[in-house]
Amino acid sequence: MAVSGLDSIGESSVAAQTAARVSLGYNFAQTLLKLVAAALTGSVSLLSEALHAIGDLVASAISFVSVRAALQPADEEHPYGHGKIDTLAGLVEAVMLMGFAAFVAIQSIQRLFQPVEVQGLDWGILLMVVTGIGCLFTAKYVGGVAKLTNSFALRSNEQHLMVDFWTNIGVIVALAVSKLTGWKYADPVFALVINGWLAYGAIRLGKKAFNEMIDTSIEPEELAEVKRIVASETAIHGYHDLRSRHSGAMHYVDFHIVVPREWSVVEAHDVADRIESQIEQALAPCVCTIHVDPYDPEKPRPASPMTPTQAKLLD
Repeated sequence: MAVSGLDSIGESSVAAQTAARVSLGYNFAQTLLKLVAAALTGSVSLLSEALHAIGDLVASAISFVSVRAALQPADEEHPYGHGKIDTLAGLVEAVMLMGFAAFVAIQSIQRLFQPVEVQGLDWGILLMVVTGIGCLFTAKYVGGVAKLTNSFALRSNEQHLMVDFWTNIGVIVALAVSKLTGWKYADPVFALVINGWLAYGAIRLGKKAFNEMIDTSIEPEELAEVKRIVASETAIHGYHDLRSRHSGAMHYVDFHIVVPREWSVVEAHDVADRIESQIEQALAPCVCTIHVDPYDPEKPRPASPMTPTQAKLLD
């Protein structure tokens, strides 16, 4: 999605790094609170949350480093920039989530066969309410910056924080049920339910990161915007071989346009530059590259969609 509200890649970089710092700081604070709560209560759901928080702390540290690295300009060894670092960080975070989901499942199943009475429920509930509110506000902030900067690492970090929020709610319910009913199985049962949702989110996040790593095309609505811009250029005969991909926050788009044979190199170059500029502004940050083909009546028509005006030019 195109950046809106940020005027330059420099502003985008500052916003992303600030969000990464906020997330890192909050995750450090909530990790300490959840470790204290787990020690006070002996709850397996709280223990899983504490371990999950440790994972989030590591994930935030990865995001903080990867966001800065991904926004470094291209160099001789990396002519296409460092955007893949951002995507790789998201993939690492997804794998971490899956690992914690597996650990929580094992711990919860063990507690089903060997139930343990949970202690200090009032303190546990209070600390989880505090961290839950913090998760929600931090996630909204980080998610907003992620949309503006199109950072995969920040999007995955937002996913971690929202998972924390909902798992906090689940743990609060589990502790409340234990307090009100004395049912010893409430803690491990709720932990398993929360864990299922955690695993589902990790799989979705991992799939998206993997798709970006193998250069899956940009979003359909972004591709539609590219086609709309090209179709609005009625002076050309058509276009073909449209390709696109992401590299972190950066969009890459390239294709061929077919121009009248009588055009000079300067005319064709000016039109290509105009289209490139429009696409780069619409999908910023974006690099668009256009190859110019002269119209050849002996060749078949371009396979891409054309406006009625472009279709008439071929007849």
